[in-house]
Amino acid sequence: MISYCTEDCSYDYHGYRRVTSRWLRKVANGYGKRIGDISIVFCSDDYLLQVNRQYLKHDFYTDVITFDYCDGDTVSGDILISVDTVLANSVTYDSSFPDELHRVIVHGLLHLIGFDDHTQEQTEKMREAEGNALAIFA
Repeated sequence: MISYCTEDCSYDYHGYRRVTSRWLRKVANGYGKRIGDISIVFCSDDYLLQVNRQYLKHDFYTDVITFDYCDGDTVSGDILISVDTVLANSVTYDSSFPDELHRVIVHGLLHLIGFDDHTQEQTEKMREAEGNALAIFA
């Protein structure tokens, strides 16, 4: 089950939940995975910074943090997304807010599937996978 909630912000994602859940299942299935329990948490910059400091020992803002609870081919975890940073990035990268938000959501899912982005090569593979996933969003 995919659940959606907010922490320290008032963002309402209600209109996209059903289509997004179907899309994420389709993406996961494309990698031979099935969706378990995933929580997508929309939050503020400050909230995500506190999580980053407390759990990852990183002292910087980010757009998404993923906590992996996967078991075998079942994809489970928490995807925390800073709505503030996604909005700023949509301006920086000249994309719409919904497009940037969906890129970040699928980025979190791809981490749960097993993608990483620590090296240039990994980042290129992640970006390609994001693009492929975004191409089938509907």
